[in-house]
Amino acid sequence: MFDTTATLADLATRVPAASRVFHRHRLDFCCGGGVSLSAACSKRGLDADAILAEIARSPAAEVIERRTAPELIAHILDRYHAPLRPELERLQTMAAKVERVHGERASCPIGLADHLTQLRGELEEHLGKEERVLFPALLAGAGAAAHGPIRAIMLEHDDHGVALRNTRALTTDLSPPADACNTWRALYLGLEELERELMDHIHLENNVLFPMVMRA
Repeated sequence: MFDTTATLADLATRVPAASRVFHRHRLDFCCGGGVSLSAACSKRGLDADAILAEIARSPAAEVIERRTAPELIAHILDRYHAPLRPELERLQTMAAKVERVHGERASCPIGLADHLTQLRGELEEHLGKEERVLFPALLAGAGAAAHGPIRAIMLEHDDHGVALRNTRALTTDLSPPADACNTWRALYLGLEELERELMDHIHLENNVLFPMVMRA
C-alpha cells in the first residue's frame, strides 16, 4: 500500500504500472524522482489522490521483484543500451529530412537535427563510460568505492533530462501540425518513445541499481 507521501522513484521502482501513469501525466520519476507524489502533482496542478488511484487501477500493479546487480546490468545493456544507438541515428536522419523538405514552413522544427546530433554524441559517450568503466567496476564489487563515478553518471543523467525538455520545446511539445507528412509524424512518435525509454533507463539506474550497489 502507498500514499501520496511516497516518492515518485519509490512508486516507479516498486509498482510497474506507476511509470506508465507518470509518463502520461509528464511527471519526472527519473532525475526528479526524489520528490513526493503530492509535491510533484502540486507543481503540475494535478490531483495526487487521483494519480494514485489510477496507478492502483492499472494492469500489473503488483510489486516489482528485485533483481541482483549483475542481472540488472545485463538487462540494462540488452534492453536499453543495445537499441539506443541505432534509434538515435534513425531519429537524427529523419529530423534532417524533415528540415530539408519542410524548412520553409513556420511549423518546421528548425534546429532539431542539430539538437539530436548533439544528444546522440552525448548519449553515445555516456553509454561508453558505463560499459567500459562503471559497470565492470560494479560487477567487480566496487560498491561504495564507486560513489564518485556513480555521482558523475547521475549528473549526466540530469543533462539528458534537460535535453529531453529541449526536444519538446523544439517540437511544440511533440505535436506535429495537422498537415504534417508521414515522416514528420513518425519522427515525433519516435521522439516520444525515446523519451519514455530514456526515462525508464535512467530511473532503473538512479533509483534501483545505484542504491543497490551502494548498500552492498
